[in-house]
Amino acid sequence: MIEIIFTLYLLLIILIGILSNKFINSQLDFFLAGRRLGPWVTAFSERASGESAWLLLGLPGAAIAIGYGEIWAVIGIISGIILSWFLIAEKLRAETEQYEAFTIPDYLHKKFNDTSGIIKIFSSVIIAVFFTFYVSAQFHGSGKILNTIFGIEPLYGISLGALVIILYTIMGGLLAVAWTDLVQGILMIGTLVILPIVGLIELSSFDTPLRDLIMSTDSAKSSLVSGLSGLAAFSVIIGGLSWGLGYFGQPHLLIRYMAIRSVKDVKKARLIAALWAIPGISGAFLIGVIGMGYFGEDFFIGKDVENVMPMLAKELLPAWLAGLLISGAVAAMMSTADSQLLVSTSAISEDLGVNVLKKSNKLLNSRVITVLLGIFAYLVAMYSEWSGKTIFSIVSFAWSGLGSSFGPALLLSLWWKGVTRKGIIAGLFTGSITTIIWGSNPYLQSIVTERFISFALAFVAIIIISKYRK
Repeated sequence: MIEIIFTLYLLLIILIGILSNKFINSQLDFFLAGRRLGPWVTAFSERASGESAWLLLGLPGAAIAIGYGEIWAVIGIISGIILSWFLIAEKLRAETEQYEAFTIPDYLHKKFNDTSGIIKIFSSVIIAVFFTFYVSAQFHGSGKILNTIFGIEPLYGISLGALVIILYTIMGGLLAVAWTDLVQGILMIGTLVILPIVGLIELSSFDTPLRDLIMSTDSAKSSLVSGLSGLAAFSVIIGGLSWGLGYFGQPHLLIRYMAIRSVKDVKKARLIAALWAIPGISGAFLIGVIGMGYFGEDFFIGKDVENVMPMLAKELLPAWLAGLLISGAVAAMMSTADSQLLVSTSAISEDLGVNVLKKSNKLLNSRVITVLLGIFAYLVAMYSEWSGKTIFSIVSFAWSGLGSSFGPALLLSLWWKGVTRKGIIAGLFTGSITTIIWGSNPYLQSIVTERFISFALAFVAIIIISKYRK
């Protein structure tokens, strides 16, 4: 039954892509759905795209591996989502229409009259580089899910997930992505609400008290600061909260703000997004806690903790419901990877002006680039599987690179009149380079996460350069 439900889900997603194809007649349609998305589709699409395999697999796994110290990530993520809708969405929608821009690099380029082209070029390179890792993490996640459900070798699972995602993305562009995201967002929130409730009911029926089941025997895991004190404890808190900073600068989420039907619809959409985020993010953390209580900590020794969600669903739910909710995990990967492929395509085809076919229209060129990027991300995902990289670590690196590069630049562009072209260039450079240097050094990461330090340094760099280097 699980196999049938999952197969039907994949066919539905491909069907939406085919039906959306007839509405795609221009670059504006392909990249921004013609700026005609309603508030419900926009909100669910933004949420589904924002919460990838990291939410359904990575965060529950981190709750088991790290413990209650991950609660700060939950708080940071929910705060970041809500603040991004309030501080970015409405102003960005209005200004991108004013400047006739449908990519973030193009918006920054036009707003600051960058005749040199440095902003557009550097922004596009940042997007292409970090999104390659991000998309590969989603493909990697599909391999884990299909291995858990069907026993398929992870490498074959990665191949199937990549094929389906690339297929419906090139057919329907953002319109297909947004409508599939609506379906995927519903499945995801269903998974994140139903599974924790069923799990808590099941644990309550055990002879062992619930508190003993969900508290680790490792005192560090049961502590909100991982058993640390002083600056080390502060670093744990900052590390978790810093996940929220990334929401200000994720291009695949920002294009949802740009594609909504009107500025007036933003208020309704942000309420829907907030009502999704609070139970959704909390539910992902609870899945990890409940999984530890249900299976026992020793069960996960030598096993991949990032598979706890599908394992728990198969144990606790009827086969048809487990199949539906496990599809929610695949939905999380697809809804993020498709958006990231589109944004990367727009950066290369529109902002860098790359034409891979000598005789082709822009729309065909964009579709070919999408396929090529998908293949490259697929190869990176295969490498990640062979090298043992976790989804959590890959996403953290990409999230930091994008969030710290574009987050400070957009916040200050929208809210501070004193920001300058040189300041924006400094912020883009500082955010991306600091992420690469800090994120590749375990010692520096042990002091404070790259997600925080990269964002903070980029923010300061923009202010200093804008004030003193006119």
